[in-house]
Amino acid sequence: MFFGDTMVILNKVLWAIATIFIVLSGLYFTFSLKGVQFKIKTMFKSLFIKKETSGIKPYQTLMMVLAGRIGVGSIAGVALAIYLGGVGSIFWMWIIALIGAANSFVETVLGVIYKEKDENNVYKGGPSYYIKKGLNNKFLGGVYAIIVILSYVCGFLSIQSNTITKSLNQIFTISPIVIGIFISVITSFIIFGGIKRIAATASKIVPFMTISYVFIAILICIKNIDIVPDIFFSIIKDAFDLKPFFSGFLGTLVIGVQRGIFSNEAGLGTGAIASSTVDTNDSISQGYIQMIGVYLTTLIICTSTAIIILTSPYQNIILNDVNGIEITQYAFTYHLGNIGNYLVFISIILFSFTTILTGYYDGEASLKYFFTNIKKRYLLYLKVLTIIILFLGCLIKSNTIWLFVDILVAIEAIINIYSIIMLRKNVEIRLNKSKV
Repeated sequence: MFFGDTMVILNKVLWAIATIFIVLSGLYFTFSLKGVQFKIKTMFKSLFIKKETSGIKPYQTLMMVLAGRIGVGSIAGVALAIYLGGVGSIFWMWIIALIGAANSFVETVLGVIYKEKDENNVYKGGPSYYIKKGLNNKFLGGVYAIIVILSYVCGFLSIQSNTITKSLNQIFTISPIVIGIFISVITSFIIFGGIKRIAATASKIVPFMTISYVFIAILICIKNIDIVPDIFFSIIKDAFDLKPFFSGFLGTLVIGVQRGIFSNEAGLGTGAIASSTVDTNDSISQGYIQMIGVYLTTLIICTSTAIIILTSPYQNIILNDVNGIEITQYAFTYHLGNIGNYLVFISIILFSFTTILTGYYDGEASLKYFFTNIKKRYLLYLKVLTIIILFLGCLIKSNTIWLFVDILVAIEAIINIYSIIMLRKNVEIRLNKSKV
């Protein structure tokens, strides 16, 4: 009990620090880079620049990053934010997306600048690499790499399989062991095919799942159009509820930032891992492209989930060992009847599966940080570990997994924000010289 309470306190302290880091750095880059995150036209122009390449294409890296971002954080995570921090937490998720997008731009640019080629002639990169080469701090880069392996392979992936299990058991009573075996087998087919197969799979699944989910949300909005304006009003009003200050306003703010970062990853640096695989040295264009992912994830997908939940009487649910998916599933069923259960489950399968693929790759790129030419057996060990973690995630309590991941993600954010601030001049100079 003492250990559990200590971890909860540690989580709150780390996230208070991480929130300050993320917000202040985001504001700094907003001004120093002249509002780079608001140049929407340039973002989409960069996405459609034609480049002849036989490697990973810019569009594929966006789909990979989106695959990692649009996971259960956009469905279960939003529900958890509302449950823990109230409806006002959604407002702070929006704000952190707008501010954090500038951080995402900077970390992506640095990822491309300091990327390397691996033993298969495929690019690898991310915070560990720009910390090592840019800050000349191999040790801190190694610490970040280890934390990514722990938080993504051991944490994020277990959350995905845990959520799939909880979602499916809302429809059928199936042993978590059976579900774990099924998820592990399907994942094996993809991750043993390497980064190019992961990128190809993500680029096919992500557009379909995104459009389908938003379409469902629009239908529910139309059905409840008379109360939607009141919902947006209550989100803003609750966000600035200062009574009581520490348990109310600050709690809502931190939880909003926490869940927002969990969904869009802006400021964590992990988006730079996948975007560094791109077969181009145009770091500025890649930075613009990856900001699209932040906006799509939080402003579109997360807002869609929030509206679906807030137009339902979700307060009526009695919950224990909350994952968040129970709330979303209840809302879907309320709006769409029994078919809602199936639609949520299909969404969770698609969202979670693509997150599993990208999460695994983040772990692989981080493991490669420690080797010039990594031996194949080490990658095999990581793949086997991934399969085991996915299986165990179906059996572990949700509260335990979320707390474990939240602590590690906060540490990632603190290390990454420190690093991009120290390397800011590299980005500012390149942006000023860019013709994009």
